[in-house]
Amino acid sequence: MIENKKSEVTNNKIELTNEDKIMYGKPLADKITQGVIERVQNLKSKGIQVKLAILKVGNRPGDEAYQRGATSRAEKCGIETEVVELDDRVSQEDYIAALERLNKDDKVHGILCFRPLPSHIDEDLVQYKISPEKDVDCFSPINIARLVDGDKRAFSPCTPEAVIEILKFYNIDMVSKNVVVLGRSMVVGKPLSMLLLNENSTVTICHSKTRDIEKIASRADIIVSCMGRARMVGADYVGQGACLVDVGINFDENGKMCGDIDFDSVIDRCSRITPVPKGVGGVTSSILVAHTLRACENLIDTKLK
Repeated sequence: MIENKKSEVTNNKIELTNEDKIMYGKPLADKITQGVIERVQNLKSKGIQVKLAILKVGNRPGDEAYQRGATSRAEKCGIETEVVELDDRVSQEDYIAALERLNKDDKVHGILCFRPLPSHIDEDLVQYKISPEKDVDCFSPINIARLVDGDKRAFSPCTPEAVIEILKFYNIDMVSKNVVVLGRSMVVGKPLSMLLLNENSTVTICHSKTRDIEKIASRADIIVSCMGRARMVGADYVGQGACLVDVGINFDENGKMCGDIDFDSVIDRCSRITPVPKGVGGVTSSILVAHTLRACENLIDTKLK
């Protein structure tokens, strides 16, 4: 339960209430969405329908939540979606065939592959199969290389970009700040570290083999958790006044969605925090549709040349 007290001024600094500390995703998501709607309508007036394809294997709860958010956001923007659902036992050959069909479909402008893929599918091989021009979540090695190089033409992974944009939207200074990223996946942790370096942050990545992880995290100015472990990050991880961004999408024993961060145990210690739900997820979906729109515009420009 969030205690709702009035903000106070102490030593010329505004002390935020616990409610005021929360960085909701909706204001930023709505801002991004509105810009997308206007440009999609402009393309529609020229007879062009923007389309996103989602390729998924199985029915993981986190994927289901992301799919609902993405398709809902796309519909709001006037972007068509096609969801290709494959069985958990789909062969690698059939998965690649489905991906290559989407690559060749001129009506599809953006492709989102839900990851991680099942262990019997070689993800390292599959990532070379997606069209870089339609790769709106930075799965292709070409786009990953561009990201590392700081090339603005690349599509950044949607969730890491959402983290950066939320911090900017709420005026959280990243320059020279000590940022601890909890998680090292290629979906969030590693690419996020690259984006944070571009913002001149000092970045430490922690993972399952990191020693004294609580001690390291407690020294951070900003903590971003993307471990996928329900309420793992408690007060021992958080130094007084740290800013917390929770990327985790988990479900507790009662089936309730929750993040990696134990919200109730850290709210009194942190300066700002994103909630789960109503935090990073909505911004991620908005960036996904924005990337799909940009992919469509890029493909149109290529055809005109």
